[in-house]
Amino acid sequence: MDYFVDKKSIVREIWGNGDTILFIFGGAAAEFALNKAVDWLYFTGRLPADPLDRLFSTVSYAREIVFSEKEAAHRAIDAIAAIHSAVEEKRGAKIPDWAYRDVLFMLIDYSMRSFEVLERKLTLTEKQEVFNVFNRVGIRMGVKGLPENFEEWKKMRKEHLLQDLEYSHFTKDLYLQYRKHLGLVRYRLLLEAQALVVPKKVRELLGFRRISLLTPVLGIYKLSRTVKLDGLMKAIILPSAYKDEIKALDSQTT
Repeated sequence: MDYFVDKKSIVREIWGNGDTILFIFGGAAAEFALNKAVDWLYFTGRLPADPLDRLFSTVSYAREIVFSEKEAAHRAIDAIAAIHSAVEEKRGAKIPDWAYRDVLFMLIDYSMRSFEVLERKLTLTEKQEVFNVFNRVGIRMGVKGLPENFEEWKKMRKEHLLQDLEYSHFTKDLYLQYRKHLGLVRYRLLLEAQALVVPKKVRELLGFRRISLLTPVLGIYKLSRTVKLDGLMKAIILPSAYKDEIKALDSQTT
């Protein structure tokens, strides 16, 4: 069977681990809040209304792409494109191509950053594989101006971080929603997790410390996985209303 992502790909290892997924979307949640196109997420109202529901629905799409055979993955990508087209039609405007690229760049960058925080350094070949997978997603969606290779992506990623981010009233409101839906303790954990994975530009705009308070805790957290307590750790970090979704984070499709 022909899969969209090879069974031996590092991308499957990254996206088959619930810990890594949480860090990916923790980082993306920080950068989304700063993106100059964040008003598009407010147009539908879904993200500010329930950030966690949006998180798990996005994870579902991403994992379907990563673990499905090629045709099913293509259908999932086409469905995402159709959803965005419907939003554009309702608003009577087009989502900028740079905004689409920003989202893909985030998935590439935070996939690598999160894995390296929780597991080990990636090889250049593995980083190129992460880039190739999500770049193919962008190509299928018809996103214009995508980089042709990993080196070009690194250059464009730096440019996008400098050009496309700002602290706005949307940023402030979105973080208020994060706090409202997570509660104070989980919200503080989110901020510390974000500080671990976000690039320097994002950290500066959000006023994060250079060193996260979670850094010394990571060793304990990794140990918890060896004694099968990581499920308990996730339950502490995320609200109990999402216990089924939390359990599903570690279910790998083969």
